[in-house]
Amino acid sequence: MGTDRYTPRSFDDLSPEQRPTFSQALVPVLGLVAFLGLGSAWLKLDPHIPLIWSIALVGLLGRFVWGYTWEDLYGGIERSLSMGLQALLILFTIYGVVSTWIAAGTIPTLMYYGLDLLTPQVFLPATAILVGIATFAIGSSWTAVGTLGVAFIGIGSGLGVPEPMTAGAILTGAYAGDKQSPLSDTTNLAAAVTNTDLYDHIRAMRTGTLVAFGLSIVGFVVLSLGISGTIPAGQIAEIQGALASSYDISLLAFLPLAVTFGLAAAGYPALTVLLAGAFAGAFTSILVQGASFVTAWQTFMSGTGPETGSELVNSLLASGGVSGSAWTIAIVVAALTLGGLLEQTGVLAVLAHRLERGVRSTGSLVAATGLSAILTNALTAQQYMSIVVPGMTLRNTYDEFGLDSSDLSQAIESAGTPTGALLPWHAGGAYMSGVLGVATFSYAPYYLFGYLSPLVLFVFILAGIGFAGTPPTTPGHAAPTADDD
Repeated sequence: MGTDRYTPRSFDDLSPEQRPTFSQALVPVLGLVAFLGLGSAWLKLDPHIPLIWSIALVGLLGRFVWGYTWEDLYGGIERSLSMGLQALLILFTIYGVVSTWIAAGTIPTLMYYGLDLLTPQVFLPATAILVGIATFAIGSSWTAVGTLGVAFIGIGSGLGVPEPMTAGAILTGAYAGDKQSPLSDTTNLAAAVTNTDLYDHIRAMRTGTLVAFGLSIVGFVVLSLGISGTIPAGQIAEIQGALASSYDISLLAFLPLAVTFGLAAAGYPALTVLLAGAFAGAFTSILVQGASFVTAWQTFMSGTGPETGSELVNSLLASGGVSGSAWTIAIVVAALTLGGLLEQTGVLAVLAHRLERGVRSTGSLVAATGLSAILTNALTAQQYMSIVVPGMTLRNTYDEFGLDSSDLSQAIESAGTPTGALLPWHAGGAYMSGVLGVATFSYAPYYLFGYLSPLVLFVFILAGIGFAGTPPTTPGHAAPTADDD
């Protein structure tokens, strides 16, 4: 994805009569927090409803307080949905891919052999490392989680490892590998919007990523001590027996895996790779498992409901197919709609402008950049915006402070890319929760890299480690203008 597809409105792009004051810009932010607290935490509603309330609030403010036309507001929504279209298409496709891989025996075979090779003592750190390597090779955290991740959830359940812990290890590996992969769309985007050479950007992130990932692995080793020896007697044999009685467990079942990861490693786009994986899954279910052509593609659409004789295996391998993506798609569309309205009405530009004018030192600038990426993630519900908005807004400020563009690029990706999966209304959080079958707030305590990546960034700021620029005397910044109040 290139920056030519989307350029956020800056503070100066907003006409003074339609520009929210800083106090007004805080109203939608506080409204979103209040609605999520009331709707999700107290009333136990799905997050769609608080998002709809927030959409209504921003739409009314935009139309009747800031003077935008309905056409203006719809235009903002359209741009945001266009920016998130790839994510939506991947969501549709990955649900079908998971179902075809189950029917093909790919995921059952991974589970079968994984139960032989892994033990509870090594499972969590091994999962993080293996998923990290796979993600680095293919450049897509979503693809790795939707394929290997689903298999590891099944393996972990067979080993007696709680699913939230397994999900945390999967996401830790996926996002750490994604950050260092030259094939990753977010890594390329962060380099592009900051005018940074791709490999300079990757090198700038390397130390922080390795420290955060290494600390995560240590954390998973400690967590593993508490789950050692918790496998119920005979459970592994029961699971393997149920798998072997219902699927042809063979190396041919790995054909969809080979096709998908081979094309990804060759540099093909994620959506193309996933569609190829779906076709390979359908072909393998016909060739290896003996399914009919019609059944193979009905599985892609409607999902799987295996009857293996084991309730645990049945629950692990039940999937909804493309039809099962509706809940997740709905929340992502609502979140993208809200993000488009916040951008169109100038709320994001005003907040970014106030942040920029409050910066007084290089350390506070980098820290504010990281916090801006996290805040943008929370408000717009997509990691692309968390990279584009602070990346394009703060480029000139980094030049003024004598910092290198790689300092900006590593700050926005270290804080922006991994943190979205911690938010249930975020495209990443909704996707990861839906495809792994684990609620966001359930896996959040164990998704260690999601916390450690921005935390290491902030510690490095305090220690003066890992930044390429040599800052001159801190430039003066004017006090906020009346329009900011």
